[in-house]
Amino acid sequence: MDLIVEGLSRAIVLLFTGDAELWRVIWLSLLVSGTATLLSLLLGIPAGTFLALTDFPGRRIIVSLVNTGMGLPPIVVGLFVTILLWRSGPLGFLRLLYTPAAMVIAQCVIATPIVTGLTLAAMQALNPRLRLQILALGATRFQMLWLLMREARLPLLAAVMAGFGGAISEVGASIMVGGNIQGQTRVLTTATVMETSRGNFAMAIALSLVLLVLMLCVNAFLTSIQQRKRPL
Repeated sequence: MDLIVEGLSRAIVLLFTGDAELWRVIWLSLLVSGTATLLSLLLGIPAGTFLALTDFPGRRIIVSLVNTGMGLPPIVVGLFVTILLWRSGPLGFLRLLYTPAAMVIAQCVIATPIVTGLTLAAMQALNPRLRLQILALGATRFQMLWLLMREARLPLLAAVMAGFGGAISEVGASIMVGGNIQGQTRVLTTATVMETSRGNFAMAIALSLVLLVLMLCVNAFLTSIQQRKRPL
């Protein structure tokens, strides 16, 4: 109990005294996870919509792969991204390993199946007759897709929150591809693991509390949009 109280007080002190290192870690966490989430939305929402509205040979296999990817172990993602970016790997010439860009790639790989799977479920939950009704009213295919996404916007916002949560809470892949380098690739999760391994539990609790508050603020903002009342 004393450790929790000490960690809470340490978190408050670090935040309100303007600790430069902590704010650098927070900013990098938001930058990396925010970019990874944005990329996962750009990839996952169109992919999920396509799978929901299109029937083609092998669709069930792809959907099964997407559902499997939603529970993909981060350490496996970290391993394969590391191999790809290793100096002798296929993308080694880019020299991205142990950089924030490598962390963005790993987190994007983790978050994209989550966004895709939830988008697929959201679009499939819509009434199948709605699409025919929209087209019968003279809407173009693009307009139909936009209206369907608007109709499914509540679960789609849940997909955004799940994708962001999966990205910012990830630790295994981030350590493997980022290296937890101070001032360069250290984020809240990797810093927490490092402080725990050192036995500095008060600092680890402080970092964990900051991460929870950060996620709470982001999700509270998205929830306020999701639960906004529609005009009558």
